[in-house]
Amino acid sequence: MNDEQYYSEKKDAEVGTVKVVPAGEGDHDADEYDVKIDVHTGLHDGLHREMKQRHVQMIALAGTLGTGLFLGSGKAIVHAGPAGALIAYLLIGTVVYSMINSLGELMCFAPIAGGYIHFAERFVHPSFGFALGWMQWYSGVVSLPTEIISATLIIGFWTEMTTAKLAGFITLLLVLCASINFFGVRWFGESEFVFALIKIALILGLIIGGLVVDLGGGPNHTRLGFHYWRVPGAFASYPLPGNIGKFTGWFTSLLQAAYSFSGMEALAMTIGELQNPRKNMAKAVKRIFYRILFFYVFGIIIVGMLVPSDDPDLLTSTGTAASSPFVIAFNRAGIKALPSVINAGVLTSAFSAGNSGLYGTSRMLYGLALRGQAPKIFVKTTSSGLPIASLAFSTIWILLSYMAISDGASTVLNWLSNLVSIATFICWGCICITFLRWKKAMEVQGYDRSATKFLYIKIQPWPAYWALLWCGIVIIFNGYTVFLNGGWNVSDFIVAYLNIPLFGGLFLIHWLVTGRKPFPKAHELDLVSNIPGPEIDVDVNPPTTKVGKFFAWLF
Repeated sequence: MNDEQYYSEKKDAEVGTVKVVPAGEGDHDADEYDVKIDVHTGLHDGLHREMKQRHVQMIALAGTLGTGLFLGSGKAIVHAGPAGALIAYLLIGTVVYSMINSLGELMCFAPIAGGYIHFAERFVHPSFGFALGWMQWYSGVVSLPTEIISATLIIGFWTEMTTAKLAGFITLLLVLCASINFFGVRWFGESEFVFALIKIALILGLIIGGLVVDLGGGPNHTRLGFHYWRVPGAFASYPLPGNIGKFTGWFTSLLQAAYSFSGMEALAMTIGELQNPRKNMAKAVKRIFYRILFFYVFGIIIVGMLVPSDDPDLLTSTGTAASSPFVIAFNRAGIKALPSVINAGVLTSAFSAGNSGLYGTSRMLYGLALRGQAPKIFVKTTSSGLPIASLAFSTIWILLSYMAISDGASTVLNWLSNLVSIATFICWGCICITFLRWKKAMEVQGYDRSATKFLYIKIQPWPAYWALLWCGIVIIFNGYTVFLNGGWNVSDFIVAYLNIPLFGGLFLIHWLVTGRKPFPKAHELDLVSNIPGPEIDVDVNPPTTKVGKFFAWLF
């Protein structure tokens, strides 16, 4: 069955159940179509498609570039050495690319509010989506204050941070973060577009500058080449001596690499507010390959060439540009003016992470409510399409940032943040499971995936299986150090493994409360209702000039 036949049959099946409202009717803007009623819950979907092509392209390209790469890449070098870190980033890069392509097909098939949480509920099991959605929302809101605190620490690079200053900067940052989101999706899109440009300029500058320094172009004219791959060596031992220690060092660096990549899946949260969603999302997903290659892989190669894995400065985490491997290398090369520039860029990245986190968590909660898995109050939107109730409730959690003022409370907050770190792998694994179930349903129900003109990956399901395999390995073995002789620590064990019973407990509670529904078979999965047809696959205000067409191609 091709696309045209599918949409024709879908429209026939939905007659009388789904109200499609064109622009100019109700609260919508020009040339816009949206599915307005969820046929399963009867709730009104009030989101508007106001996010532009260039917004989502830049979010996909640089949305999660942040402290994990700019500051945290040095930890991967310490744990695994330059070669071990490179292999770790390459491996996690293949996992992320496999996952995001699986998610991309789902998004192009059903560009609707809720993203991967909706897909999990719909194509696997309602309790599965419930568990994933609430775990991700919880992870997101706990991470929000951490991002604000990180940005505040970065500001401390320029000024001594007293308690009063700390409280003042926290207040300023959380007000700015909340304001951008409350102004609406267009403000969010524009802000992330600008932040992405800054981050891309920063990482390109660091890669080019790092290469120049490595080749002897710095003031000291010392040519490094791959010297640090030989001395102290391409691989590092952590935490055990010998060959086993080198393997565990590499495995530990997988978690650091995942932290650098985390958040890419949040791209799905924009799909319900994106103009011409299928074309623009497919374009964004395809470009992620180049982002992984140029920013992450080339970035970690340059870092491994600039500083040795046993450098004591890499072990000193200040939370500012002072602990960046690029700054360490530039200082030693005699370049003194760059740390402040890099710190400003890293500050932008940290703030952008908080900004994006608030957007994503509010849309997660909205999607859960729209599907009847959260209180109905969270479906409320303004006339301009802002999910005001979900955003307000998610914003409250940023106030936890003030815990940083108290040493004891700060420790609790850091513990909570570490607690949810492994949730990224659980989420990626759930996305792959969801894709595999959807693919099976498409085959059983006679729909042709290859008929789509937007995104079709011929070698599936192998990429989904590959990503699922590594997510499972990391989830199971990420806390291996607590089982080593003398390594047992109750809090470390909880941080490593609590998310597994948390996810299982959420699933079980929902399954019991909702009547112990069995897992639906492939032929029973709903591939029809609430899925927009080709009427949304149109460009809003398409470019007419050569310059406009060039920027449309570029972004």
